[in-house]
Amino acid sequence: MKKICSWLLVMALFAAALAGCGPREAQGDETIKDTGEKEETSTPVDVRIAALKGPTAMGMVKLMDDVDKGEVKSENYSFQIAASADEVTPKLVQGDLDIAAVPANLSSILYNNTKGKVQVLAVNTLGVLYIVENGETVQSAADLKGKTIYASGKGSTPEYALNYILKENGMDPASDVTIEWKSEHSECVAALANDPSGIAMLPQPFVTTAQKKNPAIRVALDLTEEWDKTQENKEEKSTLLTGVVIARTEFVKKHPEAVSDFLERYASSVDFVNADTDQAAKLVGQYEIVTEEVAKKALPECNIVCVTGEEMQKQLSGYLKVLYDANAESIGGSLPEDEFYYSE
Repeated sequence: MKKICSWLLVMALFAAALAGCGPREAQGDETIKDTGEKEETSTPVDVRIAALKGPTAMGMVKLMDDVDKGEVKSENYSFQIAASADEVTPKLVQGDLDIAAVPANLSSILYNNTKGKVQVLAVNTLGVLYIVENGETVQSAADLKGKTIYASGKGSTPEYALNYILKENGMDPASDVTIEWKSEHSECVAALANDPSGIAMLPQPFVTTAQKKNPAIRVALDLTEEWDKTQENKEEKSTLLTGVVIARTEFVKKHPEAVSDFLERYASSVDFVNADTDQAAKLVGQYEIVTEEVAKKALPECNIVCVTGEEMQKQLSGYLKVLYDANAESIGGSLPEDEFYYSE
């Protein structure tokens, strides 16, 4: 009788061990709370997203439309379109937003100022800056010497990009050109209208807006192409970037499945925007980012992308290094650590 009981006890323990080694999915949802780092659950979570009017928001319009149509059930997405980064950053830092599309250098500033409380998920916009004029005087970067350039974006990507290209072409931005800084891109468009010989640095879609008001305005230089020309003989190459998508580090750690879901859907949205300009332009107009007419012409020139992983880190770290070498404060005082760059 003792042998039978012992045998039954062994079998019971063996069965318990097998149950413990079974698939985790069979045990229901899992939440890791004691570390505060990870929470995985099949229950949809709220994902609050913001983007700025312009290319950073344009890439999201298909995802926004899918959400509004009720076609997305995986997570509870909500979107805000803001006029400036000043509207977005406080909400992100205070935890009122989870994900945001922001200027590339601002992502590093936030990382440094919050001591690592944000991570970059993707590069979402390459260079969108252009030199435009009413005439034919500018055929190369060297032709900018001695000119007056209307521009906006002082203290951010436009200023650093322009200064870098001028210096790489042997010019001192402080003495070889005159840069009249405006508070908004629309002021540059107005300045061009009042100055027949004027030159301006504008991003898309404001280039298209300016050309709509004055068809004589010509794109003289694509600053992304000019930047690339300066990289030909450099050992450490960089790319001109405009925008990235960042997220609160706490949100990334707590909801990894939601982050993966967002990146997958966002990449699909970007593919749609780049493949079907007409339909994308309708959505851009629908969400009042810019008018459908402007979007239809501007979208092919907006360099909207969704670059993630190692390539994202390579592109962004190279760009931030250029800014750091020019002015460390432009990226928050120091280059971000590897933990800044999200990887699945």
